[in-house]
Amino acid sequence: METKTKYVFTLPALVLIGIIVMFPIVYNLFMSMNTWYVASGKGLEWVGIKNYLNLLSDKRFLNSLIVTFLFSLGALVFEVVLGTSLALFLNREFRGKNLVKLIFLFPIAATPVAVSLIWGMMYNYDLGIINIMLQNIGLKPLLWLASPKLVIPALIITDTWQWTPLILLIVLANLESLPTDPFESAKVDGANIMQVIFHITIPMIRPAIVVAAMIRSIDAIKTFDMIYVMTQGGPDIASENLNLYIFQTGFSYFRMGTASALAIVLFAIVLAFNVFLSIIRKSGERL
Repeated sequence: METKTKYVFTLPALVLIGIIVMFPIVYNLFMSMNTWYVASGKGLEWVGIKNYLNLLSDKRFLNSLIVTFLFSLGALVFEVVLGTSLALFLNREFRGKNLVKLIFLFPIAATPVAVSLIWGMMYNYDLGIINIMLQNIGLKPLLWLASPKLVIPALIITDTWQWTPLILLIVLANLESLPTDPFESAKVDGANIMQVIFHITIPMIRPAIVVAAMIRSIDAIKTFDMIYVMTQGGPDIASENLNLYIFQTGFSYFRMGTASALAIVLFAIVLAFNVFLSIIRKSGERL
């Protein structure tokens, strides 16, 4: 009786959450099966999977996939490596530790739009501090946001600066909760610091690292505000990721059916990538 009562009281909340989560997905899937040019004044026209098939020959879509992959993977790798390294560094007692941790939290406190505006000014060819520093050491200034070869690295640097502290917080919290017995045993056995890190610490915190990577991968894949503020997808379409292409297709060209199909593809990419990371996490927990 007690078990049944538990389900009776939680069922309304579960149903409501299910509707809130599933309705946008189902409706978007339905929209992706239709052609709807808002500017034409015509209604929906059922086309089945034609919108998805058209994407296969859409060079701009393929470019947005490449940009999404390069930006997301680059940002994720740098943020996980730097965040984990900083967490290992801060996982010890030293004077001013709390102040250092507070300083590292500043980038997260700023909004992505504000960060993008500041870094956009820093990348400025004539007046940006980065080019001024390059000139001071005898190097030529660079067209950070106007060069197809440099724009994605520039965006990765900006994203890494803002979101590495998030990885740091998650990993550091896990480090501070680890048992001390394995480390004491390793010290008795004569293991050096690098052996302890790679053979004891990293395997023990791998689930936390994977969780942090999952959180950041979702945001990195669907990044919009930073790219829109800094480059609007330029130069040309060199930095136009999938999320920005969805926005342009839906709200600049008013092709809602195609935009919905693109949104379903983005959802599938995020889902697949996080299922992959979940498998890695479970395999790490079994070890």
